[in-house]
Amino acid sequence: MQRNAGGKERIAVVMGGDSAEREISIRSGSEVVRALGALGYDAHSLDYDERFLDALRTLKPDIVFIALHGPGGEDGHVQALLEYLSLPYTGSGLEAAALSMDKHLTKKLLAAEGLPTPVWDLFDLTGGTLPLLPGSLDLPLVIKPRFEGSSAGVAIVHTHEEWTNAMLDASKSFAQILAEEYVEGREFTCAVLGEEALPVVEIVANRDGFYSYDAKYEPGGSTHIVPAPIDEDLAARLQMLALSAHRLLGLRDYSRSDFIVTADGRPHLLEINSLPGLTPMSLVPDACAAVGISFEALIDRLVGYARARADIRDAVA
Repeated sequence: MQRNAGGKERIAVVMGGDSAEREISIRSGSEVVRALGALGYDAHSLDYDERFLDALRTLKPDIVFIALHGPGGEDGHVQALLEYLSLPYTGSGLEAAALSMDKHLTKKLLAAEGLPTPVWDLFDLTGGTLPLLPGSLDLPLVIKPRFEGSSAGVAIVHTHEEWTNAMLDASKSFAQILAEEYVEGREFTCAVLGEEALPVVEIVANRDGFYSYDAKYEPGGSTHIVPAPIDEDLAARLQMLALSAHRLLGLRDYSRSDFIVTADGRPHLLEINSLPGLTPMSLVPDACAAVGISFEALIDRLVGYARARADIRDAVA
């Protein structure tokens, strides 16, 4: 890889965008810029807006660190642009990113491979009439947009009235939603870094009754217990499922799989995140810290993965 003048690798950290997760992306990106500076890189922040392409061409970075969340960043769009420009970048490639962002296709693939995921149905909200409560599913149900992350737009409905209200609210912002079987149990997450499953984290939501957007990002919204206080067999099972999902979707560098485990010990895979958050309250840095990987070391490792791919590409060019 050719380095910019001065010997330091120049890294553009792309953040922001116009998704519902813009604020969280900026928090993640700002932490990444800080860590890169501490590591001695020449780091620059770039907003993913209409000026992004021109800014990228002016900056001429060696590597792009993707700190976007939600549509635009986790769905393959920015990855496709960077592939076109032949710029190495962190995280999963465009096909895997697009697949993992689509909750419906992800769940179809999980189910086809025998990985446990709650039963669900998909509904289109663009036809002008609100869908009726599905006869194939029983209340309560979890309502979630097909193409969003960070629990944006997620609601739990217990009655027919709540279903109607949830559909009305969802139709204002989303074209398609999933209605998913509500599974009661403890909530866990397991991250993959490289090809290694990190310690399982238990998530205790302190508001909203589940790991909602506010529970994720507001101070005191949740408690992370790492390593999770569970027996070794269950921990190994969750780690195996996280690795299996990571590989099945073709993800790379890092990912995070979220689970509900019922009282009788049955795990259910809820979703897989291809670009997990990197804020001070995020789960992947917590899991890394439990095995002695500092935040700066995590960021350095992610940059290293992108650099290694660029070196291989250059060697065969």
